[in-house]
Amino acid sequence: MKQKMVTTERDCKARLVPAGNPTVIPEGEFVNITQELGGNYTITWRGNMYRIDGTDAGAIGRKAMTLSFDAPEDGNISEQQVWDALETIFDPEIPINLVSLGLIYKVDINQASGDVNIDMTLTAPGCGMGPVLVGDVEYRVAMVPHVKNVNVELVFDPAWSRDMMSEEAQLEAGLFF
Repeated sequence: MKQKMVTTERDCKARLVPAGNPTVIPEGEFVNITQELGGNYTITWRGNMYRIDGTDAGAIGRKAMTLSFDAPEDGNISEQQVWDALETIFDPEIPINLVSLGLIYKVDINQASGDVNIDMTLTAPGCGMGPVLVGDVEYRVAMVPHVKNVNVELVFDPAWSRDMMSEEAQLEAGLFF
């Protein structure tokens, strides 16, 4: 995406990337949108990179993305819909979704309780954006019909490597020569 400069229309919550520290960008500030994928926004402001959650899209003149799925008639949780929800979550620094990055290790659905248990990792164990990405996973997967609880466990064994990325993601990131 080509960068686009916009002005904040109201005070806007944001998180410094990659540290994850919260901040508020005041109304009337110029920011550059560098990535708008999956309903969240990566911007630069005063020389730093920040992530703005989709729920605050209106602060930068955007509309919040909504996920909607048809409820399976059998009353079960659709595993495909869970994966579809996960594919809407993008790394704030790399314009690739978490599934294609290979960060989702396991999805386990308990139909009886309505629980979805997810094992995921991060590109780096100390990534300050980890809690933000976990929150995104919990929020988006909870939108799938019949899901009652989403439990995300961050795991670091095996350690993530770029070999875990899909071939398409490696091509997108320019990792094939």
